[in-house]
Amino acid sequence: MKIRVLVVDDSALMRGLLTEMINSAPDMEVVGAAPDAPTAREMIKVLNPDVLTLDVQMPKMDGLEFLERLMRLRPMPVVMVSAYTQAGSDTTLKALELGAIDFIGKPRADSAKTMEIYAEELVEKIRAAKGARLRRQVMKSEIAPAVVPSVSTSLAGRPASSGKIIFVGASTGGTEAIKEFLLGIPADCPPIMIVQHMPESFTGSFARRLDSLCQPTVIEAKGNEKLEPGKVFIAPGHSHLQVKRSASGLVTELLATPPVNRHRPSVDVLFDSAAAVVGRQAVGVILTGMGKDGAQGLMRMRQAGARTLGQDEASCVVYGMPREAFLVGAVEEQCPLDEMARRTLLAVSR
Repeated sequence: MKIRVLVVDDSALMRGLLTEMINSAPDMEVVGAAPDAPTAREMIKVLNPDVLTLDVQMPKMDGLEFLERLMRLRPMPVVMVSAYTQAGSDTTLKALELGAIDFIGKPRADSAKTMEIYAEELVEKIRAAKGARLRRQVMKSEIAPAVVPSVSTSLAGRPASSGKIIFVGASTGGTEAIKEFLLGIPADCPPIMIVQHMPESFTGSFARRLDSLCQPTVIEAKGNEKLEPGKVFIAPGHSHLQVKRSASGLVTELLATPPVNRHRPSVDVLFDSAAAVVGRQAVGVILTGMGKDGAQGLMRMRQAGARTLGQDEASCVVYGMPREAFLVGAVEEQCPLDEMARRTLLAVSR
């Protein structure tokens, strides 16, 4: 059975382009293309698609409003198609919060090769969305104001002074998983370094969003920042992030070297540096994501004496990266996402 896709975009050119790309994949077909949300709503009823691609900005009803209604009334896997702009990235992050599985930028027709790479990424994301676990949408009324991280007071005073450093990798579903993880981390946490697969126009918005929600200070890494307690560094979308030893201590380092496992930033690059530079003082965490990036790096961390944790299948949006890490023996302990912060702090304190 082919994956049945409904394309929703106000641009006829974009609908045609996305349709052509999706139909070129042997395991999927576009069953309909809608120019706006009201049309899409009717087509969903009639066509019953498996996956929706949804434009962020549309007339009549914008993508966010439509997505919010859809996930409340008829939850289904959605891949957002977003402009590479500040406004587009902020809106896309809200869409992921509302329950969209993943996102992809609008295609840029720089060259035939660029379009070919884009088409491969698009169908890969649709494929992952079809098999993804839908998160229950949390209504605003269910969110308690000023949520305090659920860290036991006996742990909260110790992690920062442990000398440990936490390294985190994630991909599909990772923006919300990282947010939930950091909401359970206290302000005086050990330094944390994070790689989330994301284009460069989105990582700054992602860091600012996390910083506004979480107790530690969250920033997009610029390179050569000293690793200090209470600081969380997000890899920028244009470079690999790793830890480096300098005269002033441990610092962040950015590398514009080729992609690893088809990704830049790559989780393996971060984890490999953790194994080589930090060793037993590292704690590695691998969260939801498509593919296998980070599995070998986490294995090298464990071999170097680091504690390693992987998100369990039941709580993953896509059980790809944690599964690969578990299969190669890199994961010392599997746990659900809502336990990950507490277990990570326990690993830090040991």
